[in-house]
Amino acid sequence: MTGDLAIIGYGLSTLGPGIAVGLIFAAYVSGVARQPESRGLLQPIAILGFALAEALAIFGIALAFVFAG
Repeated sequence: MTGDLAIIGYGLSTLGPGIAVGLIFAAYVSGVARQPESRGLLQPIAILGFALAEALAIFGIALAFVFAG
C-alpha cells in the first residue's frame, strides 16, 4: 500500500460532514413540506447548518495537508 495515512484520515473525515449535510437538508425539506409558510424562517437556519458542516470538511483537509507534510 502506497500513500500517506493522512489522506486516508481525510477520506474518513468527510463522512461526518457528508451525512450532516444530508440530514440538514432532509429536515429542511420535510419542515417546508409540512409548513410551507415557515420557509423564510427555516432557510437561513439550514444554510447556516450547511456552512458549519462544510467547515468541518475544510478543517479536515487542512489538517490532512499539515500532517502529510
